[in-house]
Amino acid sequence: MASLGPDRSDLIALLDFHAEAGVDIMLDETPHDRFTEADLAPPARETFGDTRRDVPSAPRPELRREPLPSRDATPEPRPAAPRTFGGSASAKPEEAAIDARAKAAETQSLEALEALLRDFEGCGLRFTAKNLVFADGNPAARVMFVGEAPGADEDRVGKPFMGRSGQLLDRMMAAVGLDRTSAYIANIVPWRPPGNRNPTPQEVAICRPFIERQIALVNPAILVCLGAPSTQTLTGTKDGILRARGRFFPYALPDGREIRALATLHPAYLLRQPVQKRLAWRDFRALRAALDATT
Repeated sequence: MASLGPDRSDLIALLDFHAEAGVDIMLDETPHDRFTEADLAPPARETFGDTRRDVPSAPRPELRREPLPSRDATPEPRPAAPRTFGGSASAKPEEAAIDARAKAAETQSLEALEALLRDFEGCGLRFTAKNLVFADGNPAARVMFVGEAPGADEDRVGKPFMGRSGQLLDRMMAAVGLDRTSAYIANIVPWRPPGNRNPTPQEVAICRPFIERQIALVNPAILVCLGAPSTQTLTGTKDGILRARGRFFPYALPDGREIRALATLHPAYLLRQPVQKRLAWRDFRALRAALDATT
């Protein structure tokens, strides 16, 4: 018996025709004039969970706009930030160096010089270091050792040559009959540079008047410059340390007298280059001979 309804393939073909024509959804069984409906006011949207319809919308709050400041108005000054660790120098490097020289010349004792350094704000290293590393040893000693700048161990303790390089220096001094009771130890720069970097020329220039005054107040018979920065700063030579080491340079004191300054290798360099200890041993033997000749 033949089927009275449409064939399934015909229905599929009809759906394909509508799909190609753009009809992809059925809205209602009867047609609607959507253009007319667009002109009508839309019904109030139903609130989720609320069974009431045609709920009137709440009035919008009135927005208050503050008047913009005039361009000619003077802004209120902000309060100054409190001073904390990590501040900056109070003067330009050139001005700080001049100020350092004038203040250092006025000090008449090592205690006064140390107190001056504790309050000195012309060098930015003061604000990044933990401690002032002024000196160690005997101020009445006949020999004074001068290094470059403190490291992390020295910054923590507040005394020069406290780490591995200090232990090596102690052994080097002991080999020629010296120790910290018969020697005086200081640095060109009394504050540790961040990250153990080398001091900048500006930082050295600012701190140089202090170490020069420190040397004058100690008044040693022999000055020992540990490493190239100390040697070049105090003697004025441009030679590298391997060329300058083992030589005595004249060092002029403010009163016109001259003392002898011996250039030698820095203990930190010897820790990196142990084979060069033989050269340092020659220098320390020359130091011992010079000390014996001045007694």
